[in-house]
Amino acid sequence: MQVSTVQDGPGSIEVRGARVHNLKNVDVSVPLGKLVSIAGVSGSGKSSLALGVLYAEGSRRYLEALSSYTRRRLTQAARPLVGSIEHVPAALALRQRPPVPGVRSTFGTSTELLNSLRLIFSRLGSHQCPNGHHLEPTIDVALDRSLTCPVCGAVFPPPSAESFSFNSEGACPTCAGTGTVRDVDDAALVPDESLSIDQGAVAPWSLFGLAGNSQAAAEMGVRTDVPFRDLDEREREIVFRGPPEKRRILFPSKNGKLFELNMTYRNAHDAVEQALRKAETEKGLRRIDRFLSVQTCPDCRGTRLSERARSTLVDGINLASATAKSLDEVTAWVETLPALVPPAMTSMARSIGTELVEAAQLLIRLGLGYLTLDRASSTLSTGERQRVQLSRAVRSRTTGVLYVLDEPSIGLHPSNIDGLLAVVRTLLEDRNSVVIVDHDVQLLKEADWLIEIGPGSGARGGEVVVSAPLASAVENPGSRIAGFITGAEKIRVRTPPDPGSMFALGHIRLATLPLHTVHALDVDIPQGRLTVVTGVSGSGKTTMVLESLVPALTAKLKGTALPGHVVSLEADGINRVSMVDASPVGTNVRSTVATYSGAFDDLRRAYAKTPEAKERGLKAGDFSYNTGSLRCPVCDGTGQISLDVQFLPDVEIVCPDCNGSRYAPAADEIRRRPSHGEMDRAGEGSRESRDEDAGLTLPELLALTVERAADATSDLKKVSARLRMLADLGLGYLTLGEATTALSGGEAQRLKLAPDLDRNQHGTVFILDEPTIGLHPLDVQVLLNVLQGLIDRGGTVIAIDHDVDLIMNADRLIDFGPGGGTDGGRIIAAGTPADVARSPISITGRYLRP
Repeated sequence: MQVSTVQDGPGSIEVRGARVHNLKNVDVSVPLGKLVSIAGVSGSGKSSLALGVLYAEGSRRYLEALSSYTRRRLTQAARPLVGSIEHVPAALALRQRPPVPGVRSTFGTSTELLNSLRLIFSRLGSHQCPNGHHLEPTIDVALDRSLTCPVCGAVFPPPSAESFSFNSEGACPTCAGTGTVRDVDDAALVPDESLSIDQGAVAPWSLFGLAGNSQAAAEMGVRTDVPFRDLDEREREIVFRGPPEKRRILFPSKNGKLFELNMTYRNAHDAVEQALRKAETEKGLRRIDRFLSVQTCPDCRGTRLSERARSTLVDGINLASATAKSLDEVTAWVETLPALVPPAMTSMARSIGTELVEAAQLLIRLGLGYLTLDRASSTLSTGERQRVQLSRAVRSRTTGVLYVLDEPSIGLHPSNIDGLLAVVRTLLEDRNSVVIVDHDVQLLKEADWLIEIGPGSGARGGEVVVSAPLASAVENPGSRIAGFITGAEKIRVRTPPDPGSMFALGHIRLATLPLHTVHALDVDIPQGRLTVVTGVSGSGKTTMVLESLVPALTAKLKGTALPGHVVSLEADGINRVSMVDASPVGTNVRSTVATYSGAFDDLRRAYAKTPEAKERGLKAGDFSYNTGSLRCPVCDGTGQISLDVQFLPDVEIVCPDCNGSRYAPAADEIRRRPSHGEMDRAGEGSRESRDEDAGLTLPELLALTVERAADATSDLKKVSARLRMLADLGLGYLTLGEATTALSGGEAQRLKLAPDLDRNQHGTVFILDEPTIGLHPLDVQVLLNVLQGLIDRGGTVIAIDHDVDLIMNADRLIDFGPGGGTDGGRIIAAGTPADVARSPISITGRYLRP
């Protein structure tokens, strides 16, 4: 019998004429069924190709195949600016910044492992009858038969899996399944006890318009004209919790006349609680939050579960104890359960356990075995949340899908990259295609095909420099990443101090008690040096730096008590702590590079001084795109508008009136002509600089890159200096009008460092949390020069990072481990990179050896 064969489909996605963001009419072929890596320096256009073209078109075409009723409930990608795309499959994206989950999400719920664990407790558990007696595990639960207590004879229905859900029937009634309760904080109600009540000591009374309460309190016997700290317990009780009694008071009107009012006294606690009940906006809630303290729920003790849900036991422990185990521990525990249940239940126990173990092993391969299932998802790092996303994608066992992974190496120790690659290969084995946007050389080495975008950033990027199989790509002389992949290029831009003089500029000594899975620590950090804290994920780096050192330094500077687990801190000469992380800069599209850098205020004042502005009576405020008279009336200065397309989701598009400039046409009539005393730095100047000398409008200036804008404002020394500082940080390719919310994590960190580059930093400690996020090896070199500039000005730099190039340039390493979770939590090596490389138990050290 003859067997028919199916012809292979197209071998690649064909992109022609891509013009998204800075892409310059790009033509490229992206192989299907392969691991394709897209590399390039920051701002070159990598994400524009991967997410703005491939993912946007793949997801758009998939959604177009759905009904309009379904499409209206889904977020849709806009049609990318591209001539044509052929053979693009349905696409899924794992973004660099997955959304931060809500308060009800835990590691167990986000991975869906808790579903299997709840089923284990429902079907295999020893349940408690209404009178407190425990029954032996029974098959009757799976058969949905009522249970009868052999001790007291009580008959009760078996609990279902939902009975163990803190988002459903199993929620603690006190905290509603959140594990925390909010209490009014007496100390926050009276932040300054040196003030009297008449002077506004009781903050919520003045904030919520309850000024008459002070007179009512006086009528109730409270002294309102003495410092609050002098009040006795009876008076304090009336202020905080006094009864709602009616009192007659004299209340002044605006014209000074006194009116007699019959008002009901409202104590400080009640004032806050009523305001909380009425709050309807995020801003309103933030006003109230200052008076509240979040406490662990006293009834469930933070487990989120009701008493009944906690009463069922499996192998002698309840669900709360099981979820408090790490993923490694839970996996090992579940594998023992089939041997512990009655023979009739062994098959069921094995079936449920196998499903959990298979899902858990995937997460363990991704380096997440140290996390406990009850860990709040909001406390997971960006990299941890991204790996959870990836595990769900792999478990779905799709085929024929294009996966676009944006910086999947974020937060990964070099030892975890192998696990990530194994998971990616699983996707490929299922006949999917994978495109990775990344800079990690260890990851790039394993790609089947390399596409490099560049050669530079911004306007100097947006072209395909290389597109070839990896072996051919690394031989291309135009590639800027090839030397790092082959090992021919190394980043060594700093000269470390002599080991004998490491602590010549001072010490920062920290001693702590055990915290979480971290043992008691004794840490010694040199001042005036670059110290990098290393170790596998979950080994204790964040606990030591962000939960111990930073709070201790902050408390010391404020003169308050050290955190409870901090035994001692020595930090003579330290007078400032600057925390620089990769969180987004600004909160909405109104925050731009120009506003965040501080240059925009000076620019508005400069434009207000032009002859055209004076003729029209315009002030600096009129040039604000947020509130000024020159802002675009259609988009209100945001540069974009939302279209209501009825049964489809709203679509965000560039404002058609201002073309994204944020300004009305009137702003184009006002040009500022630089008063150059020296023309161009080079002499006669380039054509671009001569055009700019003819005068630029403010919208035109905001459309320039930082580098070009610095030249165009060379007569405005303060503005030019700020912009040249950004260029020195490697951010010269950003445009002044670019929304800061769109910046990558690495770009955000460097932008935050900008204000510190021209200051004396003696006594300042800079804390950087993964500063190499999103950075090409050449950008890491720029970052190292920036950090050296801070050190040259007297600063101390402490970074948590996994990047081998940054680690090799450190003056001192503090390496945690040897593993994560309960297998870590100790400093296993400390010293120069060479010292750590010689450590036989340091996993980090393996990657530092020649």
